Amino acid sequence: MKIINKISDRNRENKYNIFINLFSPNANTKILDVGASELEYRQTSNYLEKKYPYPGNITVLGIDDYNEFCIRYPQVTVVKYDGEVFPFEDNKFDMCWCNAVIEHVGDRRKQEIFLNEIIRVSKCAFISTPNKHFIYEPHTKVLFLHFLPKNIFNSIVKLIGKPWAGGDYMHLLGERDIVNLLNKCNIDKYRIIKNKLLCFTIDFVIIINEPGLV
Repeated sequence: MKIINKISDRNRENKYNIFINLFSPNANTKILDVGASELEYRQTSNYLEKKYPYPGNITVLGIDDYNEFCIRYPQVTVVKYDGEVFPFEDNKFDMCWCNAVIEHVGDRRKQEIFLNEIIRVSKCAFISTPNKHFIYEPHTKVLFLHFLPKNIFNSIVKLIGKPWAGGDYMHLLGERDIVNLLNKCNIDKYRIIKNKLLCFTIDFVIIINEPGLV
């Protein structure tokens, strides 16, 4: 487990570095972070808020109450919403950061709505999500379990004491799913970065309207 945690921590650091290098945010950049965590299980949780040098320019949007989050990050603006339409005007933010959230918003239809809202309120976006074809699923922490049919998966997570992981908790995506989703949202200015462990893709980073390439 220590090795897995170390890989996960390094992956979060790597994604943050990709974000900084590609988007080059500065002291005037307005960033929307969709789905930051109220509870922090690791030191690398809420990596953006921990590392970004201008936390006062970050707005967090999520469905949690964020009581502890506001204590930890008092400079960050927090907005709670109902999980549907983002409560912001068009192009409110220069960029959006969304780390491992889109797989939790619901089925493909809800993911499409979610993605459309991101590109509506943000001029460009950095979205990451686990690869559903990777052998290890980071939520259940059980090898191959997510490959099983949904009904069997739901039964097993109950048996191992993780019933929260079943039902509508997550709808993982592969590369083809991501491309289909982008096409449905009429997004054509994007690229997909594959974060790898050896030759296996752990997760994807979706870059939309990358500065300099638009």
